[in-house]
Amino acid sequence: MRAAVVAREPASPDSGDLSRIYSGIAAYYSAKVARFGATPNGVDWTCQATQEMRFVQLLKLCDFASPFSLNDLGCGYGALIAYLGRRHDGCAVDYLGIDVSEPMVRRARRLWRNCGDTSFAIGHSSPRTADYAVASGIFNVAQDQTQHDWEQFIAASLDNLHRTTRRGFAVNFMKRPESAPARRGLYTTDTASWARYCAGRFNAIAEVHDGYGLMEFTLIVRKL
Repeated sequence: MRAAVVAREPASPDSGDLSRIYSGIAAYYSAKVARFGATPNGVDWTCQATQEMRFVQLLKLCDFASPFSLNDLGCGYGALIAYLGRRHDGCAVDYLGIDVSEPMVRRARRLWRNCGDTSFAIGHSSPRTADYAVASGIFNVAQDQTQHDWEQFIAASLDNLHRTTRRGFAVNFMKRPESAPARRGLYTTDTASWARYCAGRFNAIAEVHDGYGLMEFTLIVRKL
């Protein structure tokens, strides 16, 4: 299911220091990849099938009719590269993966060292402008952060995705449960709030893609 969202004036993010949040994220995923290696569990997904189901939704952003550049924020060990190779091998993609976890980036560089047009960077924002950007699962695990602080991190990340893309970006969120409390340490939200934020703040077209069998949704933001 897809819905376009009309723009609304958004609230601006605070200019606070997010370094503590980035450090917490790096520690969390560094521990995961140390325990599980370059596997879906190593980036906190349950299995390859659902991991790739998310890729299907996120890549609805991209036009595969011609070559393009792609930033993958929170890339993990670069699982998206394998998926692109299997499902879109007819299109040349200049790929940059970015992750705050140094051990994760080391794994990715080692795994994809022989793959052309592929590079990785350590950090919480992209060092280059690309045609598109995607971010899968980076907003889910809030750990012990307050909702306010975590939403400032989300807003800052969305701003960076917008600034460093020419055509648009795609992210995903966990849906807020209707009848049960969310699991402690996880961030959930409704399907409209961040779409309205992006449509208004970036003067963009925001599409919500829902109903693909997971308790989450994908937000695609296209520049006008």
